[in-house]
Amino acid sequence: MYAMILDEKLNFRWAEVPDPVRKADEVLIKVAAAAVNRADLMQKDGCYASPAGWPQWCGLEVSGEVVEAPADAQVKKGDKVCALLGGGGYSQYVTVPAGMVVPIPAGLSLVEAATLPEVWSTVYLNLKMEAGGMKPGEVFYVQAGASGVGLAAIQFAKTLGAKVVTTVSSPEKAAIVKKFGADIVVDYKKEDVRSVLEANPPAVALDCIGGKLMGDCFKHMVFGGRWIMIATMAGGGTMIDLETVWRKRIRLIGSTLRSRTPEEKAHILHCLQTELWPLFSQRKLISNIHAVFPIAEVEKAHGVLRRAENIGKVVLTF
Repeated sequence: MYAMILDEKLNFRWAEVPDPVRKADEVLIKVAAAAVNRADLMQKDGCYASPAGWPQWCGLEVSGEVVEAPADAQVKKGDKVCALLGGGGYSQYVTVPAGMVVPIPAGLSLVEAATLPEVWSTVYLNLKMEAGGMKPGEVFYVQAGASGVGLAAIQFAKTLGAKVVTTVSSPEKAAIVKKFGADIVVDYKKEDVRSVLEANPPAVALDCIGGKLMGDCFKHMVFGGRWIMIATMAGGGTMIDLETVWRKRIRLIGSTLRSRTPEEKAHILHCLQTELWPLFSQRKLISNIHAVFPIAEVEKAHGVLRRAENIGKVVLTF
């Protein structure tokens, strides 16, 4: 088969690689589409390798058709599925533990389905499991509201009854996130989010930015608030008043999806399938697709994310 590998200089190259060999508990999928994630950009830059046992090229979520599957798996040969991977999705075929493969929601295309496993697993993991859910009327703060994770988090938080505060970088993005349910939108290039959070103290925050301002925002959490860090795009340094942490019983939670066990990921995907897939079929939840590129144009696809142009997801097709 062929895959979009990273050569010794970390350049993309469409190259012939050995066909994957399916283990007894794995599903073999012919890939139709793979979504692009910021983790892929980090892997391209040489700073976020695939976990042991996964191919050392990019790709965390795919959709496609089952070629082979265990007899006891919920999917069978010919089924249209999507899957969560530890890496290696930029290829014609993948093998995936059976628990990390689920049927696509009824009515969705394979391109749409490719955008679901990574982003929605991230959102469900952090809002429902790490944060413990939210009560109606509580404030949810999410950075980068127009990103794939941002748009998903806004929608999911609204299903929990939250009031959503988010940040964006342009009026165009502000208009989109409002359509997806954001209640208060801050253009961080023109406004200071600290005053907004002081007036709207968050119960839960989902932060992919970090940076120096994070500590100033952190102090505005409600009593018992949960601040979840999933990345530090603005840098890892900030100043936090530790007295605020214990007096207000605030929890700072570090979270990643990629390093979790197949069993943990299978549980999250099962929750998505049972709780959220019907909402996708009813179009009550939407995965907004910003652009679709053939796999040969992977550099263009990555460029869209690097320049933060995307509103939602970018997808590669095979």
